[in-house]
Amino acid sequence: MNYTEHRYRSKDRLSLYYREYGNQHDQGREVVLCLHGLTRNSKDFHTLAEHLADRYRVISVDIRGRGLSDWDRHSIHYNPGQYAKDAWALLDHLALQQVTVIGTSLGGLMAMIMADQQPQRLRALLLNDIGPELPLPAIQRIMSYAGRTLPAQSWEQAALQVKMAYEIAMPNMPIEFWREFVKLSYRENPEGKPVPDMDPAIGATLRNPPAVIHWLQWMNRHGWIKKIAGVYIDPWDSFHSVTMPCLLVHGALSDVLTDEIVRKMQVAQPHMQVVRVADRGHAPMLDEPETVAAIDAFLSQVHAASGA
Repeated sequence: MNYTEHRYRSKDRLSLYYREYGNQHDQGREVVLCLHGLTRNSKDFHTLAEHLADRYRVISVDIRGRGLSDWDRHSIHYNPGQYAKDAWALLDHLALQQVTVIGTSLGGLMAMIMADQQPQRLRALLLNDIGPELPLPAIQRIMSYAGRTLPAQSWEQAALQVKMAYEIAMPNMPIEFWREFVKLSYRENPEGKPVPDMDPAIGATLRNPPAVIHWLQWMNRHGWIKKIAGVYIDPWDSFHSVTMPCLLVHGALSDVLTDEIVRKMQVAQPHMQVVRVADRGHAPMLDEPETVAAIDAFLSQVHAASGA
């Protein structure tokens, strides 16, 4: 392996997993923290992390309920605010004072929350195909499959399941691609059948949020409450709080990050850089040539400006 594997404890004592790429003992290296999407895990960043590891210390996490991290008995904790707390616990565990965050989808929402909560600890943000609002059709599509996939009878069947869920984002890919792609987010259960590598309660909680969520949203719409437990209820408020350099990766075919949302984000953050990735929907894998070039240039600019 060209990475090392580690664990740490969340504040509520779950055992959470992360990978490290690059020389973790080189204290002069800048740190890049990678946060994955709703049903994904740390393996999504493997190719990018390998590419960056000769210049940066790269940390890729499994958010609670995914991959090799513990599942939570209390599904109400499957929310971005709690995930951000877990990320802070990791940075404190590693005594990291400042990092650049790369967040895909849900990971990008976490990054926005973190940018508001402790802006001095985030050198820069890279948001992968996510904005401060989600179109209803995209939400409905994600809810249709998250946590609902039945165990496949074979890896070939699992590859077809993943193809059905993700081919909207990566069209015209051969079946050989999907046979490899499925390994990023499936594992074998005790019966030897491939299953999604996540707690099914994550999807169930998304489809049936606690009643308090609707009440808080109603209070927010009436201007009576802005934050709960240190997290803005409206993600736009978190995004408006971003003060550090920001790069937005936009899948040209994305139903989650539409052209209209991108334009609104550019109005709110005129200095935000944007790279549009052709033939990709939600979300780019961050291994596309134009994406890798944009990430390299962005990180170089950020760290040159900071004197790193």
